[in-house]
Amino acid sequence: MTAKSYARSIELPTETLFRNLKNAKQFAIDIGGSLAKLAYCSTIQRRTSMVFDEPEQDSSEHVYNISETEESILRLHFIKFETKYIETCLDFIKINLIESTEFMKDKYIKATGGGAHKYTDLISSKLGVQVDKEDEMECLITGCNFLLKNIPDEAFIYQRHGNPEYKFQGVNHNIFPYLLVNIGSGVSLIKVESENKYERIGGTSTGGGTFWGLGSLLTKAKSFDELVELAEQGDHRSVDMLVKDIYGGAYATIGLPGDIIASSFAKAARSTKDKNKSSFKDEDVAKSLLLSISNDIGQIAYLQAKIHNLKKIYFGGYFIRGHPMTMHTITYAINFWSKGEIQALFLRHEGYLGAIGAFLKGANDSKDDHSFVWGEHFAGSSGLASPKCSGFFGKTRSSTFDMLELDRLDKPLLPCPLLLDAQNYLPDTVDLTQDEEAREYWLQCFTNGVDKTKQQAIKSQAQSSDAEKRAEKFVIRYLDRLKVLKENPYCYGSLTVRSLLDTSSQYLSELHFTDPYSQQKQFENEQAVKLLSNHLRDLEKLEWPDRQLELAQGILAGNMFDWGAKEVCKLMESPGFGFKEARSRLQARPWLFDDFDEWCIRLKTHPIHKCAVIFCDNSGADIILGIFPLAQELLANGTKVILCVNSRPALNDVIFSELLILVKKVAAISSEINSALNEGRLQVMENGQGSPCLDLRLIDNDLVNMMVKENADLIILEGMGRAVHTNFHARFTCDVLKVAVIKNKWLANRLGGDMFNVMFKFEKARQVSLVTKQ
Repeated sequence: MTAKSYARSIELPTETLFRNLKNAKQFAIDIGGSLAKLAYCSTIQRRTSMVFDEPEQDSSEHVYNISETEESILRLHFIKFETKYIETCLDFIKINLIESTEFMKDKYIKATGGGAHKYTDLISSKLGVQVDKEDEMECLITGCNFLLKNIPDEAFIYQRHGNPEYKFQGVNHNIFPYLLVNIGSGVSLIKVESENKYERIGGTSTGGGTFWGLGSLLTKAKSFDELVELAEQGDHRSVDMLVKDIYGGAYATIGLPGDIIASSFAKAARSTKDKNKSSFKDEDVAKSLLLSISNDIGQIAYLQAKIHNLKKIYFGGYFIRGHPMTMHTITYAINFWSKGEIQALFLRHEGYLGAIGAFLKGANDSKDDHSFVWGEHFAGSSGLASPKCSGFFGKTRSSTFDMLELDRLDKPLLPCPLLLDAQNYLPDTVDLTQDEEAREYWLQCFTNGVDKTKQQAIKSQAQSSDAEKRAEKFVIRYLDRLKVLKENPYCYGSLTVRSLLDTSSQYLSELHFTDPYSQQKQFENEQAVKLLSNHLRDLEKLEWPDRQLELAQGILAGNMFDWGAKEVCKLMESPGFGFKEARSRLQARPWLFDDFDEWCIRLKTHPIHKCAVIFCDNSGADIILGIFPLAQELLANGTKVILCVNSRPALNDVIFSELLILVKKVAAISSEINSALNEGRLQVMENGQGSPCLDLRLIDNDLVNMMVKENADLIILEGMGRAVHTNFHARFTCDVLKVAVIKNKWLANRLGGDMFNVMFKFEKARQVSLVTKQ
């Protein structure tokens, strides 16, 4: 049987499901009674831009050369499929993995879940590998800890009819202690105190299996999902006896509202109708059953949390699986029993906990370094279902599987140590899941910009015979994602301008357009370097107050050169548009946000800043004519400077490998930059990200250590992505300067201004409050 016929037999599209199997290094499986979850790690080859220095004699003509090469990254793939197809799926894995690569021969597979015991012989005989069974609970906890620490917006609160319906919790590095309620066929409650300290503190046999079993007896539903869909449409009040049915209203003395269920299914017992299940609607019976089981689980979970003084309860398992109706009933139960003191938390990828845990156990055994941070690869992942559809995958998706992919990042990432309140920090200025007007605008904005991105991608690889075909695939895939997000803005976590930009970059990278602006950046860098000497000379002639204003306006003029802004692209494509022309477009003072005078006062006061950390934006005039002159001024005043740039490409943002070359070119022009570079007073560092925006929850570990070591007391955030779309409201324990030109008319109007208005915000260091410390 062919791979395609296997795929059809289990309804799995091969192009998107079993991705990169031939490059797999290791895999693990979690086999439950209903679903099996496969995890495997592959080596992915992706194109990247490598920057090479030119000989010194060419420095006046060229800044650097760029060539396309390939780099290897590790990607984790997670896939669910129905356990009843386990034999067919194992045959598929054998054909596409075991027999097509030497790596897995004579190896073992980590397995967990009940099926690890039930199907041991089947797995061994089919795949020809040893089955190494791992403890289910240990794998569950390991996987949960992994997701909470690695994936932004993994945990969320579900509020039916709320705005937003999904409230995501961001990244929290202090996750312990918590209660994990795993609702499979039965229910286990696990108290988790640390990575290695946990215990099962309770459970109940009334769980998902109970709901499915009784539902099968009482209704015509043929599957779990069909039963949940029936419950979504039902009205339990025709089956359940309410408090008001007994008292005629609320029982105020003991605080019971009239609409609270007094007895599940009690009206069925008192009904004068024929006593058989056809007397009541299947939808109403399913709804009553779902509420009965959910309320009991919620009460048990609350009582255990109260006994053990746990404030966070995460719910997962086959019973949950992102079903809005199920999450609503659990949430209601927890709110009712805890009187609003505890909120039910859910996980976007809770179905993969055991598979992740089993995979990590294998990584430990093979001594692979899994301490790196992993980030979600949206281009290969499926999202949460729309709350408009009760089925987990929505009406247009297969009911047999969903997918998750994670990319291992180059270095460990940590929160910025200068955030005032890292635990509650959220990078994004606008949450598009809440702001409907903003969501409609930005989704349409990105839709309108797809063709421009396509043309730039083709242009960047004009010599490639398949560039146009790959670029067209990008358009199709990204437009499809935007359509999904329009229908269900919650499905991939918080929807923001940052996530839309990052998802676009991931799709481009997936189709081997890793750095579409590399040639454009090279050209702009060459032109800007030619202007730098005269620009620095002109600055030196100015008196101190005038020079500070000219430096500020230089940063702003440089920040105009942004290929991610539609209106600016039109200007940049017009003949003769350069640094002077950009400066002339700037808003005259007073600016829209104008703290320039306060900034100057701070510069005159003592002590001077010990160390400034500048998060830079674009290549070309921005970094060379805007940021480097400012850095030179700070260095001359005795302030150490750390220039932070992206680790990976995004639009025309300057990246680390470029800046290593550029700083040498600038040092050849500026003696102050040269001496500071040689003495270590000027540092060039990567921020660990590859986005036009900046998430200070996850920045490069080396940068974090350097900020602490150098006692950094000034942060400069430059550009719309870093200072407006993200970090506009961010607060710091050090001074912060937020500088940008508003290059989007809709956003400018939202902020109370107009196109090319200026943001120059200076905020003094704030003290960490006692509340925050606690």
